[in-house]
Amino acid sequence: MPPYASDRKPESNRATWALATGQLVAWGVVYYAFSLFVVPMEQELGWSRASTNAALSCGLLVSGLAAYPVGKWIDHGHSRIVLTAGSLLASVMLVLWSQAASLVTLFAAWVGLGVSMAATLYDPVFAILTRDYPRSFRTKITLVTLVAGFASTVFIPLTQELVDALGWRHALLALAAINACMCLPIHWLALRNDPNVAALAVNKERIRAENEASVRRALQTPVFWALAVCFTAYYATFAALTFHLVPLMVERRVSQPSILATMAVIGPAQVLARVLWFTVGRNVSSKIVSLIITSAFPVSVVILLVAGTSPIALILFAVIYGGANGMMTILRGTIVQDVMWTEGYGAISGLLSAPSNIAKGVAPISAALIWTVGQNYLLVEWTVLVVSLISTTAFCMVAFLVRHRSSTMTAAID
Repeated sequence: MPPYASDRKPESNRATWALATGQLVAWGVVYYAFSLFVVPMEQELGWSRASTNAALSCGLLVSGLAAYPVGKWIDHGHSRIVLTAGSLLASVMLVLWSQAASLVTLFAAWVGLGVSMAATLYDPVFAILTRDYPRSFRTKITLVTLVAGFASTVFIPLTQELVDALGWRHALLALAAINACMCLPIHWLALRNDPNVAALAVNKERIRAENEASVRRALQTPVFWALAVCFTAYYATFAALTFHLVPLMVERRVSQPSILATMAVIGPAQVLARVLWFTVGRNVSSKIVSLIITSAFPVSVVILLVAGTSPIALILFAVIYGGANGMMTILRGTIVQDVMWTEGYGAISGLLSAPSNIAKGVAPISAALIWTVGQNYLLVEWTVLVVSLISTTAFCMVAFLVRHRSSTMTAAID
């Protein structure tokens, strides 16, 4: 059966919806919930802001290191095992985190959560959709990101309610149960018929050689390195803001309703931006859309800098910030195929994600250390702005390199 035959199966839509639901839960439970546990942990255990964020950074670093081997396993047809095991590990580590009485336990939990994030969040799902549905992967990736875009909207208020009602330890146990009850069966059942696994097993050595050749080719391509800089700088700034946004607003004495409203708007803004990409964006040059995406994030940081405690300004920040991230996620999932190639996508995507995930790991602790300089977030915000401008510049370089390559190829043909 040709690989694209799977695109015509009715169950492909069910699998896509199932994976989308799994992403909603995984992002909400593991990623977005962390910032809501920082202050309660510090109050109970006396840990410093830098110490708690260092555990998160450690987990994100591990996620970056695990991205490449996870991508290779996906390329070899082990998607069901990878995502199911990752979901199980996430629940176990959330339980371990709930019992933390020392930083050693917290760090151990986040090392495990780092592995689980590499195995369950966007990159492995994008690799599965790209490999199994080559004719419709863009539509399926958009659908997955549309649903997952509500993760912060659903799980930030839910987690806050759980923390207020149960305390942070029992809130973590509740999140572990939610993850186990939803993501485990979703990943085990939705991926039960990996359409290419038999062919991959038969041609294992040939496919491994092709994937390794694709990776070597990528490492020799300037576009790959420009993309790496773009995504690394972007995700560093995104991680720094994501995990410090609530403490930043608390420091400014923003009201609790305004904080929750600001955080709750981010998810719908992500979804709205993805809908606009899927509809209006189809009729606009991809380079123009991409430049808008990479420029929107620094604009949002400028708004945050001047917003103060104004609810309207903070909501405007959240709309642009969420919208930029929403479209960046789709760009991240499709750009490799658009400006490079599809062979060995899982491995190349994992390789491209490694520095981004490492930057995600370094960013929260770096932001916490920068915070200690002035005991406020002003210098952190300016640093985030500068790094976000580096991301924009790097993508301009990608556009230039692709245009130059196209011009060279056209001249050669003429």
